[in-house]
Amino acid sequence: MNSETVKKKILIRIGSLRHGGAEKVLVTFLKNLPADKYEIDLLLNLYSGKYLAEIPAWINVFYLNRGEMITTNRPKDLPEKIYRKIYQAILKKFPKLLYSTILKDKKYDIEFAAIHGMRDEILNSPLESSKKIIWIHNDLEKTEFKNYTEGEIRKFFGFDKIMVISEKIQQDFERTAKNEEEKKRIVRIYNPLDTEEIITKSNLPVTDYEFSKTVKTFVSVGTVFAQKGFDRLLRVHKKLMDEGLKHHILILGDGYDLENVKKLRDDLGISDTATMLGFTDNPYPYFKKADFYILSSRYEGFPTVLFEAITLKKQIIATDVSGVSEMLENGNLGLITENSEDGIYSGMKKALTDPESFNRYNEALKTYKMSFNLENSVHSITKIIDGL
Repeated sequence: MNSETVKKKILIRIGSLRHGGAEKVLVTFLKNLPADKYEIDLLLNLYSGKYLAEIPAWINVFYLNRGEMITTNRPKDLPEKIYRKIYQAILKKFPKLLYSTILKDKKYDIEFAAIHGMRDEILNSPLESSKKIIWIHNDLEKTEFKNYTEGEIRKFFGFDKIMVISEKIQQDFERTAKNEEEKKRIVRIYNPLDTEEIITKSNLPVTDYEFSKTVKTFVSVGTVFAQKGFDRLLRVHKKLMDEGLKHHILILGDGYDLENVKKLRDDLGISDTATMLGFTDNPYPYFKKADFYILSSRYEGFPTVLFEAITLKKQIIATDVSGVSEMLENGNLGLITENSEDGIYSGMKKALTDPESFNRYNEALKTYKMSFNLENSVHSITKIIDGL
């Protein structure tokens, strides 16, 4: 192999390949990379997740532990849960041990944290000569970021490139940057998502849910935990039903809050009209058949699920969280509501009592040209990698 064809060696780290937005985006990116240009090792803390099967065969997958994620504290699960925690903590504290055993003393040109939670693992790499990249998917003012000290935020500037997924996150980091050199490290990359795949998959049949021809259905998709606000959505659903505004709610997704949210649904007495189908690797036929897509999130980084709803020209109601205004063109492509239970209530009530008000969004979606282009996103990321 001559010097012109030497492949860049890249290590990418992420927790697992469970069904989250960051995981989906990473896998889509990897599937669209040229196999002859890079040598990629993907290191997972936990060899688990629906997206494992989609990883291209030419990518080497390493892992710290195997098995499904343990989300409960049942006595029979505790020994394995404790073992994993201690083992991973040891490898985090002594990175040379990780690199000499699991990673077999490999040398990398680039080390890449695919989520912000892998920041310290990459920054503490014993490979001082490697260039380092991090991909930020969350709003700095929300999630665990809101508990970060300025010193913690400053640590992100130890990376050669900080990839962010929305204008809001970019502005947050730029405010923290000390100088122009640091600002240049921050680069906005729209998430790579495959519109053709979304449209093709949306045409497949739905076999486990019957959509009503007379009653409107609101669909919502996401990992079931507090961020997504499914509890708010169910309480609003109950309130509207009590007012005589008939409709159905369909939630697709799994997560550690699933049982709690199901219990809330049962306690509210709305099990007949609010359906929770769990995780599906193809939510798009449900998108297509539903009347409205609703985003009830308390916070986001850049809600890629809206990209999917826009691709399928759905009528959208979304809380005003990071990335929504940017994606919906300040309310041109869908209804943006206040980020509260009252906001969700007013948005859904409008959809049910004044459906004609959504005509303007339908017209805008017909002529909308997607700027969140798969090819552009993959090209932007590979340009960063090639430039380091």
